[in-house]
Amino acid sequence: MNLHFKPIETNAAIARQTDYIRHLALTPQIASDYSFVNLYGWASEHFLEWAWDDNLIWIKQTHPQVVYWAPVGPWDQINWKKKFDSILNGPSNFIRIPERLVEIWQAQLNGQLQISEARGHWDYLYNAENLIALRGNRYHKKKNLVNQFRRKYEFEYMPLEPALIGKALAMQDDWCTWRDCESSETLTAENRSIERVLKAWDKLAGVIGGTILFDNQMVAYTVAETLTDDMLLIHFEKANQDFKGAYQAINQMFLAHTGKEYSLINREQDLGDEGLRKAKMSYHPVDFLKKSAMVITPPV
Repeated sequence: MNLHFKPIETNAAIARQTDYIRHLALTPQIASDYSFVNLYGWASEHFLEWAWDDNLIWIKQTHPQVVYWAPVGPWDQINWKKKFDSILNGPSNFIRIPERLVEIWQAQLNGQLQISEARGHWDYLYNAENLIALRGNRYHKKKNLVNQFRRKYEFEYMPLEPALIGKALAMQDDWCTWRDCESSETLTAENRSIERVLKAWDKLAGVIGGTILFDNQMVAYTVAETLTDDMLLIHFEKANQDFKGAYQAINQMFLAHTGKEYSLINREQDLGDEGLRKAKMSYHPVDFLKKSAMVITPPV
């Protein structure tokens, strides 16, 4: 694509954070991939680059291969045929394209698109009240585990704030030891992403979190971000599995303390991992933010 891309580097990214978030707010449908915290955390893993082009921000992933993500900005105000005529210099592969942009491109770029479903990239959306209250038979096992955790442990719930970042980093290091991160490229990459976000905590706008402490040691934490006025995005959620129910407890307690002002909770994708898909489905999503992959070719 005929655009001037630059790597999304730590200091430069933070400097443009406010401008990026302003562009993101103009985007008609905001998927988890495009939150600033997500880009910042994963930039070095996917070798992400961005190009600022008038009122759009284009994103390019260069590892493990070159692909483009959806541009960020006011999709419904763009003449896409004219735009792609000016920047395409050959077939271009796109991934993580939200369904609203797919519809817009289909309407304007007839014959230039090859579209394929990308189920592993769909965002899971949940009713916030359901995850807080855990009412009914659907959530019976989850609620039992939360109640067992409450009865068994003399814990303290606290918001994740700068004073607790050191404990969160220490717990994440322990978690990687328990899960043998070094044997998994996926877990190793996620660990580096988590460290980047935690170490930049006081510089990231909109990032929030919660923790559970037992005997002054952190046994669970979650990292989240406000994605839209009514949607909270959960980025990372980790717990010490020696504490039965810790995962269910941090999920419920964080939302009970912080999630009441949101109607929807976005818990990101499953990336095609069957175990992760089963875990996400067990909380009964009310909807999905669907995404597609596609190839866009210049007009003949």
